[in-house]
Amino acid sequence: MTSAKVAEQPPRTPGFSQSDVVVQGIRQMIVDGHLRPGDRLPVEKHLAAALGVSRNPLREGVRALSIMGVLETRQGDGTYVTALDSSILLAPMGFVVDLQDGSGTPHLHGVRRILETEAAAAAAQRIGPDELEAAAELLRHNEAELLLDEPNHETVIENDIAFHRIIAQSAGNPVLAALIDALGGRTMRDRLRRSITQPGADETAHREHLLILSALTARDSDRARVRMATHLFTVEDSLLGLDLTGTKRESPDEATALERT
Repeated sequence: MTSAKVAEQPPRTPGFSQSDVVVQGIRQMIVDGHLRPGDRLPVEKHLAAALGVSRNPLREGVRALSIMGVLETRQGDGTYVTALDSSILLAPMGFVVDLQDGSGTPHLHGVRRILETEAAAAAAQRIGPDELEAAAELLRHNEAELLLDEPNHETVIENDIAFHRIIAQSAGNPVLAALIDALGGRTMRDRLRRSITQPGADETAHREHLLILSALTARDSDRARVRMATHLFTVEDSLLGLDLTGTKRESPDEATALERT
């Protein structure tokens, strides 16, 4: 690991704060190849001078980039560029997703459907026997849970999310897997509301998951894609207030009010 040289910075964008200048300046150094994964940043004095800022805004910018997973400060050793792994860099998107109100939830799930249907198709060709067994074990746990008089909805949903995560990771595309994972927190809250307010929702999801697993086991990409899409359309219909027959179940205002409880 080496300490990078300070590159000449482009003109400052009007309206940017000094900490914004730091973020954009270091970003440009990475994009231009002056900083690479594992490189140590120049000492604070030199970097602040090169970026044309004082030390306090420099530290604020470095903190912001650390939160984003771009930089890592090591006590007594300096600040380094991280591995820039997509799973780390895309993790803050989950925070943005969590801040969306109820009106944006169907849109988020629309994106999830697009991503996960293709992930399922890719996973059908790549998933290994260990991953198939792990996915099957999660569904066996859920089947046993759903037979109880009072199943634990949170346990069922956590297993469902883990099932989807196995599929996403088996697609062989870490960026795709990271994007899907970033939507997971919101998905869990919406699924919990659905489980509590809609009788039979967990059982329906479980049957759909079994069909997805069957397609993955058969290495059938087309069926995996269609069955995942069918499953996620069911979820989207629920969020839009439609029951399994396509009949309007409740107004959007009522759905939003439920989500916020």
